[in-house]
This record gives sequence, structure tokens and C-alpha cells, in this order.
Amino acid sequence: MNKRWILAASVAAAASAALAQDFPAHPVRIIVPWPASGNVDITARTVAPALSEALGQQVIVENRAGAAGRIGTTAVAKAPADGYALLLGSSGTITAGPAVFKNIGYDPVKDLLAIGPIQSVPIVLTAAPKTPVSTYREFVALASSKAGGLTIASAGSGSSNHLAIELLMRQANLKLVHVPYKGSGPAITDLLGSQVETMMDQLTASIEHIRNGRLKALAVSSKTRSPLLPNVPTLDESGVPGYEASTFTGIFAPAGIPGPVADKLTDALRRALSNEAVRERYRSMGVDIMDMSRAEFAAYVRADYEKWRIIAREGNIVVE
Repeated sequence: MNKRWILAASVAAAASAALAQDFPAHPVRIIVPWPASGNVDITARTVAPALSEALGQQVIVENRAGAAGRIGTTAVAKAPADGYALLLGSSGTITAGPAVFKNIGYDPVKDLLAIGPIQSVPIVLTAAPKTPVSTYREFVALASSKAGGLTIASAGSGSSNHLAIELLMRQANLKLVHVPYKGSGPAITDLLGSQVETMMDQLTASIEHIRNGRLKALAVSSKTRSPLLPNVPTLDESGVPGYEASTFTGIFAPAGIPGPVADKLTDALRRALSNEAVRERYRSMGVDIMDMSRAEFAAYVRADYEKWRIIAREGNIVVE
């Protein structure tokens, strides 16, 4: 019996090694579970060409948006575990969303394998062109004076932006009217048109609009100021002590992917992120490239998931 088990294990190991040696034999897809133009989409399209070069095979970015990122994420979680279907995961779909959705359809820890991190990015509080505020204090004053509440957009219910808003309301004792969208792109479009008054979103998606003066940056969510917005204070500086809510992105694969294939993907991602053109592009967007091993990233994801679960539980935040 033991000899049969050893033989079967040896055969499986040989098959896994052979699969890794041939991988990838055809194009690899990175599923972005959000619409185009948002932080996650920009992140994917920045790294994809360098990842293609590192793998020696085309890497195709495919947007599969809907249900606050759950549709695309579930598709990858249930895809064949062969390395050809990957997820550009983020706080919204891997840690924040699963912490608040009642029925999410996948377990971010059990159903997905963390291949490696890409970057972390602060969230920025912005105001629409016609919203009569230009500082965080004016934002607080306006929110306090509006009987119906000041509207604030996010990329969707259960997104990391949404939880950042909930955290701000709790820590700053503010009443805001949350307006969820199906991704950052549509939300920013309405913000630029002043159809919603304010927004919390990743800096990557908003920075160009801030630079050209179309959006007003009021505060950032990170511990320290962004080098891209040195004159914009943190929320902690602005009177919300201890506030911090940065987000992350990374590559994930379906659980059960052969170890050698996962190793190959992790190595290719690290090489892609060492590309100076990629690093410069990310720097220009105000993000920090995350340098972690696969095990370290997996531990980081678990810790972030637990952080948002505690916040959701204490705030009684449940999204149907």
C-alpha cells in the first residue's frame, strides 16, 4: 500500500514538473474584476507587457466587471488551476469585500492562492468641481450643515473605498451619504460632472484629474503625505487621529495550482516589477511597489482580511 502511494506521489510530482516546464504554452489571462480606467485596471495594464516578456508568452488583460468585483473574482476562483487564468486582486475583492458581503461566493483565503504583490496605494478624498470646498475642514463643515447629508462616491458597496468611507464616518463622527458605483471609472465620471459631491478613491485613478485641476484633493489616507501631493495633508494631520486605509493589489491564482507553475509565475512577476519602465510608471501614479515573498504576501493578505472583518463586525456593516 505504501509503495503504491509513493509511486503515485512520484508520478504526480513528475507530471507537475513537466507541466511547469511547458508552462505557459499559450496566452495567459489576467482577469480584472472591475471596469476600465480604475486603479486595478491601470495596475494590470501597466505590468502586463513586462509580465509577457518575463513569461515568454502573451498576457491578456480581460475586464470582467460586476457585483463589486465578485463576478470576475469568482470566475478565477472556479477556473482550472493550471495558471492560465489569473486574478488582479485588490483589497476590494480579497480582503475588504469578503469582510462585509453576506454571500460573496468564494473564500479569498481557501479558494485563491496569492502569487505575489504588486503595489500599495493610498486613498484620496476628493471634491467635485462644483462642490464648494477646498480643504478637509471645509468638507467637514459642509457635511455637518447639509440636512440630507453630503454625497460621497465609492467604487462599489463592499469595496475598499466603501470601507474607507465607513471608517472615516466612524472616526470623524461624520454623516455622509454613500453612493456606490460599479467601479472607479464610472464614479469619477460622475464626480467630474458634479453629479456626486465627493469621493474616496485610490490615488492612481484620480491623480491625473487632480493634477489638471479638475478634481480637488482634500486629504490622503496614508500615514504620510504622498510625494505626488506634498501639499495635501493626511487625514491624521487633518484631525482624524490614527486614520489609515491604504489598499493593495497583487496576482492571485485558483487554489490547487501546481507548485512549480506558481513558482514560475511568482518569479516572472518579480522580474516584471524590476523593469525600470514599470517602476517609473507606478512611481508616477504615487504607488509603492511591494517587495514580499509569496509567503509574506499571503500572511499580509490574511492580516488585512482580519482587520476589515473586525471593522465590519464592530460597525455592523453587512452588504447583501
